[in-house]
Amino acid sequence: MSSDLGRDRLSALWQHQYPKGPPIAHELRTAYSDRWIRFHSLPDSKRYPESEDEYAIVLHRYNTVLDELFAGTDVYVITVAWSWEPTGPELPPERHELHPQGTRWTTLAYDDDPDPELHSYTHLYADRRPWQPGMLDNILREVAADVLSGVIVTDSGLSRIHHPYDGGADVIATSSAERDRIRDSHQDWLPRNPAGL
Repeated sequence: MSSDLGRDRLSALWQHQYPKGPPIAHELRTAYSDRWIRFHSLPDSKRYPESEDEYAIVLHRYNTVLDELFAGTDVYVITVAWSWEPTGPELPPERHELHPQGTRWTTLAYDDDPDPELHSYTHLYADRRPWQPGMLDNILREVAADVLSGVIVTDSGLSRIHHPYDGGADVIATSSAERDRIRDSHQDWLPRNPAGL
């Protein structure tokens, strides 16, 4: 993680920018629905790529939106692992291979259930680097294949969020006006579902 923004500062910045909850990617679209937009990764809302040509489309769409959001800025790349014990083996094991520069930012404990067998821990890893198109292709390919989930890419001020998932990407823009501008640039990538899903 960049030496000029440590874990505590990143946590404080998250609390300031996103006070409605922790950095759990799939929860952001509900909490910030006024600034949220979803894009699908493949034509006809196909979920998983089955060929290199389809992976090329997926990566093109991810990188196009990422570049619109983050060109000329530093970004945080946040990846997620889970475990059944606070320091137990993490899943998926590929997370470390795909994001070795990520350092442990924080761990979220889900231990409210009286049955300790149902406790789990979400470990978030982050690093900061200058944005360049294509630099996350190895991570994005594994997201598209449903190997990694919960990935967040955000600028150093945490003003915008890109959450790629298997089948598309959720974007939290700075405002509804920015969301609409991004949406209008990529009409063919929008879900057909009236709820935008």
